[in-house]
Amino acid sequence: MFKKILIVEDHEVRNLGVINALTELHIDHYDFVSYCDEALQKIKTADAEKKSYDLLITDLSFDKDQFQQNIKSGQELIREIRNIHPKLKIIAFSIENKPKIIDDLFKILSIDGFVSKGRNDAKELRNTIKKVFNGEKVIPQEILNSIRNTPSNISENDESLLNLLAKGFTQSEIEQHFKQNKIAPNSKSAIEKRLNEIREIFSAKNNIELIVICKDLGII
Repeated sequence: MFKKILIVEDHEVRNLGVINALTELHIDHYDFVSYCDEALQKIKTADAEKKSYDLLITDLSFDKDQFQQNIKSGQELIREIRNIHPKLKIIAFSIENKPKIIDDLFKILSIDGFVSKGRNDAKELRNTIKKVFNGEKVIPQEILNSIRNTPSNISENDESLLNLLAKGFTQSEIEQHFKQNKIAPNSKSAIEKRLNEIREIFSAKNNIELIVICKDLGII
């Protein structure tokens, strides 16, 4: 089982569930921090002292307070850690439920497990820790089902188009933005055609419904 764990969580009440999970696994060497900057420094210090952590459990979102932080999210923290620790086991422990965001955690940031905060999350965390220790990738079935049902033929250009649409850009303004940023195709007719195609992909009746669907999925 894991010998040394770092937990990054800024809500003390959540720490109780984590402690219960670790206690039941007979893990007694763990540290808690509330800030991502502090977490990164702790990992670097532990490495320098040859007392490295072998598991990171981190939330994804953190409340802002009076202390200025360079790393503001769990995703940013994981990205920084992956630069120095490509093989460190990482579990995200979060209320996040958008399939695209969670899918990117696995595909882009190579996390090892995801646990949704909520009812029975201590039990789920305990089971996930055990499976990750045994070399498994762990993602909740309901999230996995949502990812499988999310269309995969949405490109980065499509995401740019949808983000601009969500910000209230007209098709003429989107055309101008695309041309200025050398995004092709960028004619107004091509943009209109692609919007029609994307609406059909998501079975959206109009652009407003399309934006709502894409936000729910975490595409934008």
